[in-house]
Amino acid sequence: MSTQPKVLVSRNIAQSAIDKLAKQCQVDLNLTPNPLPRSELLARVKDCQGLVSLLLDKIDDELLTAAPQLKVVSNVAVGFDNFDVAAATRHGVMLTNTPGVLTDTTADFAFTLLMAAARRVAEAERYVRDGNFTEWKLDLFLGQDIHHATLGILGLGRIGLGMARRARGFEMKVIYHDEIRAKPEVEKEYALTFCDRETVLRESDFVSLHVPLLPTTRHLINAQALGLMKKTAILVNTSRGPVVDEGALADALEKGQIAGAGLDVYEYEPKVHPKLMALPNVVLAPHIASASVATRTNMALLAVDNCLAGLAGQTPPNLLNPDVLKNRR
Repeated sequence: MSTQPKVLVSRNIAQSAIDKLAKQCQVDLNLTPNPLPRSELLARVKDCQGLVSLLLDKIDDELLTAAPQLKVVSNVAVGFDNFDVAAATRHGVMLTNTPGVLTDTTADFAFTLLMAAARRVAEAERYVRDGNFTEWKLDLFLGQDIHHATLGILGLGRIGLGMARRARGFEMKVIYHDEIRAKPEVEKEYALTFCDRETVLRESDFVSLHVPLLPTTRHLINAQALGLMKKTAILVNTSRGPVVDEGALADALEKGQIAGAGLDVYEYEPKVHPKLMALPNVVLAPHIASASVATRTNMALLAVDNCLAGLAGQTPPNLLNPDVLKNRR
């Protein structure tokens, strides 16, 4: 019988990460393209010491009770709203995520959505594919300029700051709001102006969301917030779906209350509000902001590093619940 710890990998990840894990652990890998059904996840994790998880895997008291040997759960994601952090801490299980490695790739994609929505790329592409492009017209798919426009950032974490860096190349004015104001030297370096949330919404030509999902940020963008925005404004969300009230956003887009939106995440993902699906002035992507080959590989490798450190009795580099060190399994 092997003395190596057993680790469940809930979804197929980069082979280099699996190979690294397999050198030190017994690996139980879900080879299907789908999430494990809840009952199967609970059955397969029961004798594991480690779990490499994805956002669709709910790590709660039920799972932690079902897996009494579990020491560490490593999310292949920067987000961790699938974790019950308090429950894991009570059970002595370390929780980790993968911040940093996806910052630039996600900021690239957020700016991609901004540009695509502003210049109506998705609408225009469908127009051509449908055979409607029969002649050039002066007023065909007029959009919004990006250069010299005002970018409003809600949440100036790593990715928010990445958006600010990209905005400099378009000579945009950047205003932001965050619960913790940036240091003066950061504001100076990136020409950032700190404002209250309402001012960001009112004055921005583009509003990009980079906040975590918390009780205080759920439906941060609701009917009232959308009502503050310019009629020519574009909303971009690559943070978490429930940060936006999709019904209110759909109504605002339908009525022309704002000009457009670019979304990579959804309130009830993978479901998308049916009205959004029918609207031409919203660009919809299937949660792919970090989906480059290099970044997804690096995320998987970092998750494995977190897992191996926890199994070795070390403090993982990206530990989310440091209080667990007092009573870890």
